[in-house]
Amino acid sequence: MSAWTLVHEGFAPEEEGRREALRTLGNGYFATRGAAPEARADGVHYPGTYVAGCYNRLVSRVDGRAVENEDLVNAPDWLCLTFHLPGSPWLAGGDPRVREQRTELDMLRGLLTRTFLVTEDDGRSTRVCQRSLVSMADPHLAAVETTFLPRNWSGTLTVRSGLDGRVTNDGVARYRQLDGHHLRARGSGGATPDLTWLLARTSASDITLAMAARTRVAHGPAPASGRVGTHHDLVTAELGIELTQGTEVTVTTTVALHTSRDTAVSDPLTAARERVGSAPGFDQLRTEHALAWRHLWNRCSVDVGDEGDQRVLNLHLFHLLQVLSPHIVDLDAGVPARGLHGEAYRGHVFWDEVFVFPFLDLHFPETARALLRHRWRRLPKARAAAREKGLRGALFPWQSGSDGREETQRAHLNPMSGRWLPDHSHLQRHVNVAIAYNVWQHHRATGDPGFLADFGAELLLETARALADLAVYDPGLGRHVIRGVMGPDEYHQGYPDRAGPGLDDNAYTNVMTAWVLLRALDALEALPTARRRELAAEIGLGEEELERFVVLTRTLRVPFHDGVISQFAGYEHLRELDWAGLRAEYGDIRRLDRILESRGDNCDRYKAAKQADVLMLFYLLPAEELGDTLRRLGYPVDPGLIPRTVAYYLERTSHGSTLSSVVHSWVLARTDREHSWRFFREALRSDIDDTQGGTTAEGVHLGAMAGTVDLLTRCYSGLSTRGGVLDLSPLLPAELDELSFELRYRGHWGIRLRLFRDRVEVRVPPSDLPPLEVRVKSRTATVAPGTSCSLPIR
Repeated sequence: MSAWTLVHEGFAPEEEGRREALRTLGNGYFATRGAAPEARADGVHYPGTYVAGCYNRLVSRVDGRAVENEDLVNAPDWLCLTFHLPGSPWLAGGDPRVREQRTELDMLRGLLTRTFLVTEDDGRSTRVCQRSLVSMADPHLAAVETTFLPRNWSGTLTVRSGLDGRVTNDGVARYRQLDGHHLRARGSGGATPDLTWLLARTSASDITLAMAARTRVAHGPAPASGRVGTHHDLVTAELGIELTQGTEVTVTTTVALHTSRDTAVSDPLTAARERVGSAPGFDQLRTEHALAWRHLWNRCSVDVGDEGDQRVLNLHLFHLLQVLSPHIVDLDAGVPARGLHGEAYRGHVFWDEVFVFPFLDLHFPETARALLRHRWRRLPKARAAAREKGLRGALFPWQSGSDGREETQRAHLNPMSGRWLPDHSHLQRHVNVAIAYNVWQHHRATGDPGFLADFGAELLLETARALADLAVYDPGLGRHVIRGVMGPDEYHQGYPDRAGPGLDDNAYTNVMTAWVLLRALDALEALPTARRRELAAEIGLGEEELERFVVLTRTLRVPFHDGVISQFAGYEHLRELDWAGLRAEYGDIRRLDRILESRGDNCDRYKAAKQADVLMLFYLLPAEELGDTLRRLGYPVDPGLIPRTVAYYLERTSHGSTLSSVVHSWVLARTDREHSWRFFREALRSDIDDTQGGTTAEGVHLGAMAGTVDLLTRCYSGLSTRGGVLDLSPLLPAELDELSFELRYRGHWGIRLRLFRDRVEVRVPPSDLPPLEVRVKSRTATVAPGTSCSLPIR
């Protein structure tokens, strides 16, 4: 393997789900898992295709009650291809006749190549090479090319491709009690294998999905026979080809996908048929696709030197680009926490985007802006949710799908105990914090003068208003408090001695609320006077409410105990957990919540977190900015507060989320680089090694993937974009001798940064833009377009 290839040798049933997720091919519009084309969903393989923003809602009966869920729909399977020789059965998934299998993902070119040998019971053997792509050049096209080489026989080979609408959402075991039949067939057709089609519609959201396919012999003799089989939810194309021993024959299937959500089409089926009819051959498709990938890599590659780490880092970037490519700008799609790679979390959008936006802001700001526009379009639902709670502004859901209503389940299954348990995750109001934070950071990074005036300020202000109205005054404390929420930890849903769910004064939520209110005031100040007055009138924002913002930035409560920031009020009264005993008994205790519940206990009783909670403050805010916020709230900040708090919670965290390693690596980067690097590599390996125990098969962890890139490009480089200056304060771990990457900043494309132990080199590409101001430690340089500079670190 090179740093640009991921290779899987042989067939390992227990590994196939993970491998299929890691081999996913996509282009932002849709993605397809890297299953073998002959495989069907059988408990080992799980073919799946997911279209960005394509959701559907179903109601299921579970334990006698109605359960409603909205899912990212598993679209019809276009990657259906099998074959057989006379007297032999069709090739099937996991077929024992398949030998010497090797699958290679070429991340540089976005190409998946699979080679294998099929040996029949009578000794006939056929060498097969399959190459597949989901076009990054044309987001509606995909193709698979299959080359057959008969090694010791001549005769007829029958190849069958298909478009299969019989698929369901069945990729996550714990959801299988729920209805997953989202598609309703609307027919299929085709007169010859050169053009077949399938039409389906989602049952509730009424989204039409149309696929059209072209199957033909690209290299070799013309097919001796060809026929089409049409069924209501399946269409197949068969070619009978006369093969000669030792002579290759290549069959290509090209597929076009359109939906009724698309722009600039009259109807999806016509668009799909026309697109596949005019599509070029596989070689040209591959060339155009590789060129599009080259352009993406030119804008965001990160070089770390070590080939093994570089491979995994490239894999993370590859999957980020496949979900969040520039093609999503016009799609009104969000950031599914598990990408377009599987069905975990039902394809919902969480707060994970707070880990993704830094990468986008500095490489693909148009994509970042489109994702913020996606949130803005859902303001009506968020405003309605706020009104239901008696709040002004907008209260965004913890889990979001198609229209922005709350999609969080109210019960979840513990697979260890088999019990369905109440789920209060919807109380995580800090999703408002994440959206507001993303708005402000995008403004800082891009300096786009129109962004705030267009919709950014409205989005920020409306999230801030709801957060402010969550706060109530407690005369006994003489401070404002926020009650009944959950923090990022997620293991603590309430107090052990309180009947109702929710926690009081989660420190992360309260401090970040104060920060958001300050940024809301800054955003108003940044607007032109006329636009400020317009916006205030449009949303009904008056001076009294703004004065309350100011008051809250001085009076919100932040609990402390033992010289550290408390995770929430009363945290100090919880019990200490027997970590050593549990590890000795269970080994892996990352999913501590499931372990304790299976024993008739729960995390609410203990000082034990799933992932970083208080420490998220140190992840999002520089020490100076956090200190200013706490001091404004009236709390003293001594130099030891942050390291004491980090050490305290580090001992009490199970790291049951891949995001936890990202945050801990970040907060330790300045004080314990060895430990920071260890957490970085845990985050780096989380999906490729499936460290969460089977979760990667259900979809990659997109936030953690973005987080690893961000650790290198912002954390270890000490990169900050505040004040319009590219500010760097590098502190490379011992394992990194050199780090280099490109970014976009304030209109400059392709700024190249190279960080060494003793210096930073900056190259600004030629343009007509103003010079770039760069600061490294205390040294400042002005770098004109078309020039470079070198600044010492010490």
